[in-house]
Amino acid sequence: MFKGKTLSLGLIDNGFAEINFNNQGESVNKFNAETLTELRKAVDTLKAQSDIRGLLLTSAKSVFVVGADITEFKGMFSATREEFVAGVQAINDLFSEIEDLSYPSVAAINGFALGGGFEVCLACDARVISSTAAIGLPETGLGIIPGWGGTVRLPRLIGYSTAVNWVASGQQQRPDAALNAGAVDAIAEPEQLRADSIALLAQLASGERDYHTRRTQKISALSMSESEVEAAASQYRGALIGKVGTHYPAPIKVLELISDAAHLGRDEALKCEHEMFYSISQTPEARALVGLFLNDQYIVKQAKNRSHALAEKLPEIKTAGVIGAGIMGGGIAYQNAIRGYSVVMKDIAQPALELGIQEAKKLLAKSVSRGKMSEDKAAQILSLINPTLADSDVATCNMVVEAVVELESVKKQVLPAIEALVDNSAVITSNTSTISINRLAESLQRPENFAGMHFFNPVHAMPLVEIIRGDRSSDATIAAVCAYALGLGKKPIVVNDCPGFLVNRVLFALLFGLEIMITEGADFQQIDKVMEGWGLPMGPAYLMDVIGIDTINHCYPVMIDGLPQRFSKTAELWPTEAVFKADRLGQKNARGYYSYALNDKGKPSKAIDETVVQMLADLYGEARLFDADEIVDRLMIAMAIEMLHCLEEGVVASPAEADMALVYGVGFPAFRGGICRWMDEIGLQEVCDRGDKYAHISELYRPTEKLRAMAAKGETLY
Repeated sequence: MFKGKTLSLGLIDNGFAEINFNNQGESVNKFNAETLTELRKAVDTLKAQSDIRGLLLTSAKSVFVVGADITEFKGMFSATREEFVAGVQAINDLFSEIEDLSYPSVAAINGFALGGGFEVCLACDARVISSTAAIGLPETGLGIIPGWGGTVRLPRLIGYSTAVNWVASGQQQRPDAALNAGAVDAIAEPEQLRADSIALLAQLASGERDYHTRRTQKISALSMSESEVEAAASQYRGALIGKVGTHYPAPIKVLELISDAAHLGRDEALKCEHEMFYSISQTPEARALVGLFLNDQYIVKQAKNRSHALAEKLPEIKTAGVIGAGIMGGGIAYQNAIRGYSVVMKDIAQPALELGIQEAKKLLAKSVSRGKMSEDKAAQILSLINPTLADSDVATCNMVVEAVVELESVKKQVLPAIEALVDNSAVITSNTSTISINRLAESLQRPENFAGMHFFNPVHAMPLVEIIRGDRSSDATIAAVCAYALGLGKKPIVVNDCPGFLVNRVLFALLFGLEIMITEGADFQQIDKVMEGWGLPMGPAYLMDVIGIDTINHCYPVMIDGLPQRFSKTAELWPTEAVFKADRLGQKNARGYYSYALNDKGKPSKAIDETVVQMLADLYGEARLFDADEIVDRLMIAMAIEMLHCLEEGVVASPAEADMALVYGVGFPAFRGGICRWMDEIGLQEVCDRGDKYAHISELYRPTEKLRAMAAKGETLY
């Protein structure tokens, strides 16, 4: 009856019609403009027929429909209110026409039906889900709300409370939960999904099962009094704010929308959804979170493109090697094993090997205790790690991560020894956070096979791996390390060698901003509170305690020697140096800027330490309060300007990679989208103005000439 590039409409047995989603240009089905246009044609064709008894919605892919095509959201953000609402109205009219057909409809859900993919299923009279499938409305994770009827049909189908939970959380729902809630009518094994769906459609079409009552329910108001809705909404609002805070408005807007539309019929409720959808789409949080989603796809695509381009030259990783055990080495070995790699963990000391294995055992035991893994599976994964003192065991490794102590002299002894053990084609990487890859490469016979691979701690939890290209690192080596990082389940971002690489270089600009402010009499506790309120996961002084005051002091000279024009001390003694000299290492010895004691969960809990407060007062004068906006600017503008230097120098290739490095590497607040997105949001001229305001204090704040030129032209980084 109709055949397009993304779906087809045909007749099947018993007078039933079938719309089959099958996007020929994609590995999955998405609701892009082409799919929606073709669905419009299919529904128009259906409505012109007089002998159809029922409609079946299916997918020829391994998934149903994964949602809207997020790459098309840019037009959504730039549309006028009238254009936006008209576009959403057209899609909802289409879904409502499916819902209002003169015969029943059934969706056969395989794989994932998410976002718009689930919303079209909600427009059907019944749903059968595969036992391996999942449904959900994940839009709040993108800073927006479901806009194609999800906030209207779902609460009328499964009830107010469950719908608020599902939509506000954005979580996927498995078949059992979906059936129990009433979101689907049956669960079928994958091979029976089609047959069971057709059988249900036949029962609906014959009148054996009623669908008119539910259809009436879906287009009517909720059966709750105003006082019941108000009481439930008040309860949920407090819970949501406690869970997501005030920086993520979408979950709260979902609650408001479902509550406000509870006493409206479908069409009026949809109009409320259109208006709220437009309103939330225009927020900086929506731009930031959608931008992060697209940036994530971009960095993974970049890594895949590198490896695909040189696929024939890349080694198949048979056995990986981790040189240097302990907690870090054990974490890297665990990550290899959990992803199915056989890994040799080599050290020169048995206690270090035992510490590394204990780290892996601890992480596996946590998965077992949470029911995510069986004990047999954990034992199988642990068996992939071969802890050894023997050099000969490294000989079979063709991808090696050196993770010994962060001392250049030691690494320059270890790396040539590894190179002598492995095959000439093996790739060797160094897990270093500060030491120049170019200088380390000087110790090797095959520097083209060498690169940096900076894991972030804790390895299992932190998504980012910085891949550092040295001057002599080959394209094939970088491609191989990218493929390996992807295999480990990490997000690889390639950067060029420079002091501090990318993440630490930019982070240390923020930390230098903190040091300068404390020397001027700022209260580090106030700074921490302000920056945590701004969205950082922890304030800068607290962060240094977590990283280790000794580690910070070890890294500072690297920045000062490598980039002296901006990283220069404005006082003879930096505050963190004073803290370090007082034998305060942070959480490592329970004393840093703060003091620490273990809480009920066995984790360090910080407390104010008057010893440090007095020490800093003796050095820099009694602490005084600064304006909160100045605190934000003094730290974030320093970070922003340094990131611009990195972009201009080619340390990092794009704003997308720059932002994802900070989000995945240091927990830069997702709702701000990254430092480059933040600069675009406040405007590049504003960045220049704020930088100029503090440039007399430190060159860290001085805008670059390129930034000034871009600002003058009204340009943006994205």
